This record gives sequence, C-alpha cells and structure tokens, in this order.
Amino acid sequence: MDQKPPTAVIESANRAQYDNLPFGDTRDFTDADRGFIGAMQPCVVKAADGRVVWDNDVYSFLAGDAPASVHPSLWRQSQLAAKQGLYEVVDGIYQVRGLDLSNISFIEGDTGIIVIDPLVSTETAAAALALYRTHRGDRPVVAVIYTHSHVDHFGGVLGVTTQADVDSGKVVVIAPEHFTQHAVQENVYAGTAMGRRAGYMYGGALARGPKGQVGCGLGQVASAGEVALIVPTLDIRNTGETHTIDGVEIEFQMAPGTEAPAEMHFYFPKFRALCMAENATHNLHNLLTLRGALVRDPHGWAGYLTEAIDAFADRTDVVFASHHWPTWGKDRIVEFLSLQRDLYSYLHDQTLRQLNQGFTGIEIAENFQMPPALEKAWHAHGYYGSVSHNVKAVYQRYMGWFDGNPARLWAHPPEAIGPRYVEAMGGMDKVTEIARAAFERGDFRWAATLLDHAIFTDKSHAAARELYADTLEQLAYGAENAVWRNFFLSGATELREGNFGTPTQPASPSILAQLSPEQMFDTFAINVNGPRAWDLDVAVDVTFSDIATNYRLTLRNGVLVYRKAPAQAATAQATIKLANKMRLLMFAAGDVDSPGLDIAGDANALPSIIAVVDRPDPGFNIIEP
Repeated sequence: MDQKPPTAVIESANRAQYDNLPFGDTRDFTDADRGFIGAMQPCVVKAADGRVVWDNDVYSFLAGDAPASVHPSLWRQSQLAAKQGLYEVVDGIYQVRGLDLSNISFIEGDTGIIVIDPLVSTETAAAALALYRTHRGDRPVVAVIYTHSHVDHFGGVLGVTTQADVDSGKVVVIAPEHFTQHAVQENVYAGTAMGRRAGYMYGGALARGPKGQVGCGLGQVASAGEVALIVPTLDIRNTGETHTIDGVEIEFQMAPGTEAPAEMHFYFPKFRALCMAENATHNLHNLLTLRGALVRDPHGWAGYLTEAIDAFADRTDVVFASHHWPTWGKDRIVEFLSLQRDLYSYLHDQTLRQLNQGFTGIEIAENFQMPPALEKAWHAHGYYGSVSHNVKAVYQRYMGWFDGNPARLWAHPPEAIGPRYVEAMGGMDKVTEIARAAFERGDFRWAATLLDHAIFTDKSHAAARELYADTLEQLAYGAENAVWRNFFLSGATELREGNFGTPTQPASPSILAQLSPEQMFDTFAINVNGPRAWDLDVAVDVTFSDIATNYRLTLRNGVLVYRKAPAQAATAQATIKLANKMRLLMFAAGDVDSPGLDIAGDANALPSIIAVVDRPDPGFNIIEP
C-alpha cells in the first residue's frame, strides 16, 4: 500500500502535544508493570490448523518516543496496553494481560480457580490458562464469571472449561441476569453490520506499525480464533447478593445498561479487591461504539460508579477491570473511580444543558470542553470513546437523529447528493482541485468532505481516490483516538486496495446454538425481503420436539409473525416437526435430507418463507457507493 508520510501540519500538531499533556506523570507505567511474573515467549497463539489467531509480538515497534505518524498520547496508551504476561494483582488474584483485547483474571480458592472473563477465543484463553498454570500450578477451574455480555468477555470459555464439566456441576458459570439474551442478540440481530464496521473500528485488516494499526485504546485488537458460549448456570439478579465459590466470598453489584446491557461489578472481601468489569477503565469509553450498538446511559453509568465508591471504597485495597491495569491504594482508588464517574456525568449533563439551549449534537461536540482535572487525567482521555462522538450519542439518546432543521428532515442520501454537489462546484476535476488546496493547507476535514462527495459521484476517478486516501491517512496520523485512527486508515486501505470484507465473524455456531426459538424467528423476520414477500400469505405450524412447543408462523404483507399456539393443521398450509431448533437452521441452510425433519401438508410452505429471507452481506461497501 502506498502510504505517505505525515505532513508538516500533522507533525507540528503532534509535537505540540508534548507541551499540552502531562507526560511527566508515569504512574501508569509503574502500575502496568507491578506484579509482573512472566510473559509468554513468543506471544503468538495459533489455531489447530496452524492459523495465527493472536500475535502480540507484532507490536514490538511500540518503543521509545512516538513517531510523527502517531499522536503521542495514543502511542503512550498503546505502549501500556501492549504489555503482556501474568501479573499478580494481590496474593491470590492474578491477571493475564496482552493476550487478547481483554484481560482474563484468576481468583485462587480453596481447591481451584475462578476465571473472570475468558477472552474472545478458545485458543487465547487456553494459552492464558497455561501461562497461569506454568507459574502457579495446575489448579482446576471451578467457576467462570462473565462480567458482561460482550464477546471479549465470554467467547474463549471453551479454553478454560468444557460444556461437560458445566453440565456435571464441576464448574459453575456466573453472569448478570439477561446475559444470554443480550449476548446472543448483539452478535446475531445486527451482527453482520456490526462485524463489518468492527473491521474498520479495530483495524483488523490493517498492517501493524507506526503508519498502521497501533491498537484500539482498550487493548490492541481482538483475537481471531474460535468463539463459543456456555450458558450461565447461576444468574446474579440483585445488588448485595453474595455467593461463596470454593471458599471465596463474592459480593455483587448490578450495573445494567452501562457499558453493556447486562453488566455487574463484584467485590472479594478476602482479598479486599473490587472488579469493575468494563465500567472503569483507563480511558474514556464509548456511549455509542462506532461499530454500532444501542446508545448507553451515561447518567446510569455514573450512578453505578457512585454506588460502587460508597459500597466498597472504604474496604478496598485494589480495583481491577477486564481491560488495562489495576489501581492500588484507597486514596488513588477513590480518585480514579470519582474521576471516571465525573467523566460520564459531565458528558451527560453538559450535553443536555446545551441541547436545551438549542444547540445540535454536532454543534455541541465541536465546542465541548472538558474540565481541567479530567484533561490532566490520562484515564479520562478518549482513546476508545471520544468526547466528540460520545456527545453526539447523548444527543441521539434524548433527541434522535433529527436536529430540528427542516432542511435536514428529508436530505438526499450520499449517492444522490454527491453528484449534485460535484456538478454545482464544476465537476470532478474541479472538486479534486479544491480538495487538494484544502489538503495542502492542512484542512483535512474539509478535503475529506469534498472527496466523499466526489467518490459517491465517480468512484473510479483515480486522482480523487488517491487524494481521499492520502487525506484520511493524515487524519489518522493526528488522531488521539485509536478507533478514529483505525477508521481513517481502513477507509484509506479500501480506497487503495479494495474492500477487505469482515475480518472476523461474530455469530459463531456456538452462539447461534443459544438462540431461543423466538430469537431464531426474529432473525428470520428481520431478514425477510419485504417487497419480494408482499404477495405471500403463508401460515405454518413449527413444532420443536425436544421442548414440546409449537409456534404458528404467518407471513403476510412482508411481515413474519410468530406466536406460541397449539398446532392447528386445519388452518396451516403445513405442519413441520423438528427434532430441535438447530434442525431449523440446517433446513434454512439447505439441508432437507438429514433426520429430524418431518413435513405434513404443503411441502413448499416453509421453503416459500425461507426463499424470501435474505442473507446478510458481510462485505457491503462503506467508503464508496
């Protein structure tokens, strides 16, 4: 790929950060190294077929001062996040960091270990467990805790236990209530679109290096191995609920609707240690992640942080989380949690104050200023979430996508508005000329806007494509936010090399297997091609033999409706008996011959429904029409 060096404008802006930011504060490096026991050498994990699913050694370039092509603050964060190995949090609590996007933690009990958040992939979780056992002995896993419903906190569960051990009761799996519902929905309902955009957000297809991906702020990148899910056997429902596992007492605090829809914190009295899941990490988090998600509630998030301070701070010596490094000492813990609380409260309150003065989301984001105390706190910086897109998320949460200006109520889509702008400005060559002048004076945002219109007018215009890629690259070099950098660089990569698709697939067979029948029918419903289904009028009964439950499915007016109801052959075109829900997925994939399927009545009824269910496209275009 024909990458360009940073321009003088970017070099100057990045150099100025050394005077603007507190680089003399190196406590994070001390904390990140504290308790180090041993590293994995080499830190490369492969799947059974030899494919590399994790390579932390590729980040060895993160040494010394920041190059001109990386914002110095982001370089610092990436240096910290790339540290890998087994670390002692306190005697009896250990973390493996730098072996995936997230951390895995091990709590030593009377006879075995409790595993907290087994990473993204089977392979990396198994490697982390092996590293722990190399230094701490071959202790059996007696419990797994999922702190919340994002895949980097449960996907590697088969690397630390088995379904058989869970089914037999040897291992208990603990999670906040509604965990499975949210874990499955997020990875299936909009999983294809989220996965495609996640390729941009995490930079999975980008080369690692000073001009490429340097991390994602929260960690380095997600691993690319086997993703699985074992359904929890113990749901935590109430704040103050306590359970003792293998001699270790755990006190839980519910925190739903914060960083994840189902999330919880918990405290270990024996170790005077508090786990904050992903609600207090060493960065500003996302209120609306750029890969796509439901907008999160910063007001509730801040409230749960206050509750945690009040409930646990006086009896806590260390706070740790599922990303980054711990914080030790009561005073520092209170300061850390309080500033994290203030971070989300300030974003929420000040956005609402300004929107009630008539400012729109984009206007508020452009002029938003954080308090000096938060500007000086490294852990309040926007390496993963940003002030800009979080302010817009708060605006969206309360006001929606429309800013109230009637001229923007029915705007043209990019494919229609681009050619109109280009024509008004004198054609493709003229727009490219104006964009080049903007580029040369360092106005990269304006250049990108112009070139966006140009590409949506004529994506084959070589000069516009080249300049657009160069422009996005400069925006990347100047970004403190890692995922902004990855988005810019991913756009530049696709302009130069073509669509790279979706590097990882979020909906693994293991996750699909946990779909309830209702969620499975929802998945069909949201993929029905409405116009192709307008003329269909179909009613079928679907019975799952393993759960002895029947559902009536109707497809009318392009809408698939389902409800639990007794089978009524007289009013159904067909009655379908399935051994289990997976047999329905097999049928939808084209398997009509395997056992476990019995159709009575019109053999074409269910296939007529399946025939109008579209397959999502994991390679849809983003940077061009």
